[in-house]
Amino acid sequence: MQMIYNSPNYCVVEFPPQDGHLAMKSGGYEIVDKNTQREIYIDGEMAASFREHVQKLIEDEPTLDEVDEFLGQFDSLMNQPVILH
Repeated sequence: MQMIYNSPNYCVVEFPPQDGHLAMKSGGYEIVDKNTQREIYIDGEMAASFREHVQKLIEDEPTLDEVDEFLGQFDSLMNQPVILH
């Protein structure tokens, strides 16, 4: 796993694909909203779409606020409380 983004509001950790591990076959991302202490883990098609959008966003050299705004799209999906980080 590798932290790929960390701001005062959000943290994103990338999990690479792991052969022989069904749940991690395609890898994924954990997105944490630090303010609400909630998180989501995305994988599969949603992770692939997330990766594409992030790559396009990075090309435009966004500010932290712009990246946080992009990550804010996932707020309503974050139902898991952060227990330990």
